[in-house]
Amino acid sequence: MSPILVRPVREQLEHDRVIRLLQVRLKRRNEVAINIGEDQTVSVKIGTVQIYPDVVLTSADRGRKLLGTVEVETAESVNHLEAMAQWAHLGRARAPFHLYVPAGSVDSARRLAAENHVNVAEIWSFHTIGDQTRFTLVHKAPVATGRRPAAGVAAKAPARPSAGKAAGSAKARTPVARRAASGPAARKATVRAKAPARKAAPRVQKRK
Repeated sequence: MSPILVRPVREQLEHDRVIRLLQVRLKRRNEVAINIGEDQTVSVKIGTVQIYPDVVLTSADRGRKLLGTVEVETAESVNHLEAMAQWAHLGRARAPFHLYVPAGSVDSARRLAAENHVNVAEIWSFHTIGDQTRFTLVHKAPVATGRRPAAGVAAKAPARPSAGKAAGSAKARTPVARRAASGPAARKATVRAKAPARKAAPRVQKRK
């Protein structure tokens, strides 16, 4: 049971109204059970402590796996005692803990959550205009990112051969060049180049 046993009537009515609004809003994706006032319908056991959150979210299958817990606070119940007795325990559960506070109590809720090391997944503010209540997400715990998939890694360009490899390739081609240079055509060209040029024979003029 919450340490805030007695709220002002106006705050209690606002508290219960917000819980019913969340029940309608969240039941689209989950099974929703609520605890309003003195009614204790569903509990959550965390270690040896049994708590009755304002809203309990479970899966729709037979296992009824716990998917999340929600606490709705009023200006009166955003205090150090509530943070230690309720928020801290709900923050240690495996399921995410969501906290809803009045718009004017957001800073106090942040400070109390930090001071008491409360692992709160989301903090929402709510305020009422006329007969409408609006909810605003004011804090969301960061989600740890995994490694990037292999498909996202750019392919590396093939490395250019080093100078040593290039020299080795040149040496590998040298015997082929040598065999080509030692062929018959190459020997004939060499003989022609080395042979001295013949002098033309002088013409002999005939006497008339």
